[in-house]
Amino acid sequence: MNVFRLLVLTVMALGAGAVQARDTLLNIPLADVLAMPEAKQKLDPSFQFFLAGAKTPKVEKNLGEGVTNQKTNGFGKSDDFGCRWVLLSALIRLQEEGKRNGANAVVDLVSYYKKNETKSDTTLECHAGGILIGAALKGQYAKIN
Repeated sequence: MNVFRLLVLTVMALGAGAVQARDTLLNIPLADVLAMPEAKQKLDPSFQFFLAGAKTPKVEKNLGEGVTNQKTNGFGKSDDFGCRWVLLSALIRLQEEGKRNGANAVVDLVSYYKKNETKSDTTLECHAGGILIGAALKGQYAKIN
């Protein structure tokens, strides 16, 4: 019986390294997400997204802050595709909430993974793990010209 326990413990110890979580950072261009065929179907073309640091039309009215934290199953998806998919889901959520608040744009959009802001005027951050792919975004709902 002691040999069996030793064997089980050995197998568990060897497998522990394989179980450790993967967290691969990808920076995906916002333009690539907006160019997806699904984005053209699901996003309202009159609602716009502007990354922090990007040129933004004049904001007529600030309508509050929006935050979303979306996840998707990574099984059978490449990291790149999964990230584009989850970022599109996040944009859809921000658009829905923004419209409910009377906004026609999200400005100062940043990545907000684990509540850490990452600003880029071209890309959004996504994290791919062994099982889940996730993206968190934060921005200001706005009424623009």
